[in-house]
Amino acid sequence: MQEIKRFQVRGVPGEVVRVQFGSRIVDYWIPKGGTDRLLIAHDGQNVFDGKTSTHRGQTWKMAQSAIHVSQELGINPPAIIAVWHSSTRQNPWGRAQDLVPQKFLTRDTYVDPRWRVADPSFVIKSDEYFDQVFNTIVPAIFPNSSPEKTAVIGSSMGGLATLYAAIIQPEKFSTALALSPHWIISDEEFARKMIEALPITHKVWMSRGNKGLDAEYPPLQDFVDQLMVARGFGNRYMTKAYNRSGHNERSWAKYLHEPLRFWLNT
Repeated sequence: MQEIKRFQVRGVPGEVVRVQFGSRIVDYWIPKGGTDRLLIAHDGQNVFDGKTSTHRGQTWKMAQSAIHVSQELGINPPAIIAVWHSSTRQNPWGRAQDLVPQKFLTRDTYVDPRWRVADPSFVIKSDEYFDQVFNTIVPAIFPNSSPEKTAVIGSSMGGLATLYAAIIQPEKFSTALALSPHWIISDEEFARKMIEALPITHKVWMSRGNKGLDAEYPPLQDFVDQLMVARGFGNRYMTKAYNRSGHNERSWAKYLHEPLRFWLNT
C-alpha cells in the first residue's frame, strides 16, 4: 500500500487518504476516535472527491451522510473504504470487468444489446476484484473489521456487484446496500439465479428512482422484490422507490441516509 495524498472534504472531520495497491486506487476515511464499523464502497472515484467524480463533480457525500445518521443513532460513524474502478482511457471497460457478476453473466447469458462488449479480449474479473478488496485492501486499511459490522454499498452495476459479493464472499460482511441495481443488463432468468444464490442471513437493501435509466427498472425490480419475499428475507430486506430520483450520484446522495440507517440501526 503506497500513499498518494491526503485531502479534506467539507463537513468531514480529519482527512481522506488516497492510497494505491498496484494499479488499484483507494480512498479511505476513518473517523477520529476510531470505530468498529466499516462501509466498503464501489466506484470510489465518486465517493469523496468531486475532482475525480465521473458525473460532473457529483459525489455521494457518503461520509457526511454516515456522520449524520450515526449522530442520530448515538454511535460512532463507520470507516469508509472507497475502491476505485479500473476504467481508463486505455481500458474503458475496466469498470465492467470489476463489477459484472462473473459467475452469473457467462457466454450463454442473455445481455441487453446496449451493454454487450464487442471486444473479444474482454474478460470479466469481478472474482479477482473482490479477492483484492477483501483479502488485500481491507486487511491493510482496517485490519480489525468484523463481518457483523461491515456493509458493502454500490449503485447501478455496483449494486449488482454488491449483491454478487454477498454470494461469493458471504463471510466477509453482513449487509448489502444496492442502489439502482442494474438488472436490465440481462433478464428474469439472470435475476432469478442471483436472488436464489443470496445468503438469507444477510440484510439487503435495494432501491430505484423513476427518472433517466432508473425509469426502466420497475419490471425487473418488482420481479426481484417478489423473489426476495418468497425466499423469506422478511425484515432483513428493504426495497424502496423514489420519485424524481435519477441514475446519478446527486440522486443517490439525497436518500443515502436511508440505506445507511437501515444498516446501522441494528
